[in-house]
Amino acid sequence: MQDSFVEPLKLLELPVWEKIKNERRLISFDLEITARCNNNCRHCYINLPAKDKRTKEKEMSLAQIKNIVEQAIELRALWCLITGGEPLLREDFFDIYLYLKKKGLLISVFTNATLITEEHIKFFKRYPPRDIEVTVYGVTEETYEKVTRNPGSCDAFMDGLELLLKNKVKVRLKAMALRSNVHELTAISQFCRQRTKDYFRFDPFLHLRFDADIKRNEEIKSERLLPKEIVTIEKNDPERFQALEKGCDGLINPDFAHFGCDHLFNCGTGNGSFTVSYDGFFRLCSSLWHPDCIYDLKKGMLAEAWHKFVPQVRGMRSKRDDFLKKCRVCPIINLCIWCPAHSYLETAELDNPVDYFCKVAHARSESLAPQFRPSIATQP
Repeated sequence: MQDSFVEPLKLLELPVWEKIKNERRLISFDLEITARCNNNCRHCYINLPAKDKRTKEKEMSLAQIKNIVEQAIELRALWCLITGGEPLLREDFFDIYLYLKKKGLLISVFTNATLITEEHIKFFKRYPPRDIEVTVYGVTEETYEKVTRNPGSCDAFMDGLELLLKNKVKVRLKAMALRSNVHELTAISQFCRQRTKDYFRFDPFLHLRFDADIKRNEEIKSERLLPKEIVTIEKNDPERFQALEKGCDGLINPDFAHFGCDHLFNCGTGNGSFTVSYDGFFRLCSSLWHPDCIYDLKKGMLAEAWHKFVPQVRGMRSKRDDFLKKCRVCPIINLCIWCPAHSYLETAELDNPVDYFCKVAHARSESLAPQFRPSIATQP
């Protein structure tokens, strides 16, 4: 067996691929059915205007989506996440959802809830989703609409969420920790936990734009919290901080240092799931947009992408000295959101260290496990 799967498929013998197929089991896939959104959130890495005709024209048709779903089911997928953009903007949303449902897939939906109507409620009650996940940007109109930059969106969100909850559609709530809403995070947490007892999460890590829009990327960076602020809000959230403390031995572990390993990907990307973009491109995960790491499903088959292309991407290697001597041997890599996908969004290269991520990881490690500071401090 070769050391790297970077080699083209035709150079590998069939038994190798048969072994890979046996080891990698498809569980789920994300279906981005649009990049358009009715909100214009300051931190969003994908959204384009709701009435953007060019973007709408590039969206997969219902027939194309059905074809991809059929192929995913042949690979034994069990669960599909419908996301966007704002998926409810698709005029054929019900058709897409119902097709997935009738194929026996578990379905989750990501939505901002501002477009929820009684028609959606009737539909979801008849064809229940696994869950509907909604992001809460603020609990006051001023904060919510400072983030969304869409007048009236706060009331629309509150009305949509209330419709979902009072009709007992399973909802999960989450929040983004932003410069624009950090003063309301405690209130947002309380708001969410009062309405969904079993689940709530918040994310302080903001991804840069997939389209590399310079102006939008500067907006996203301006919304990022300082490393010490991230640690503070995590410590102020008992459930989150206790979870971090509980997993500390696994998150900070010198044994994670991959000395001598030059593989780029040491995460689980592409092992149990994949993402399809609104215009039909296969990605190992939602953040991985490097041109060498995407596969055009309009020109090829999903089975080829899953069985051949994924191992090829996962076999990519780095020769960058500062990456190999810093990120690859760092014992607190699990406290950091560095990965090749995020590196590409930040630096246009897959193997560049990112200073902001590093500072956050070190701030978290000092907060969680002081006994590890000596070993961490010796890292380049």
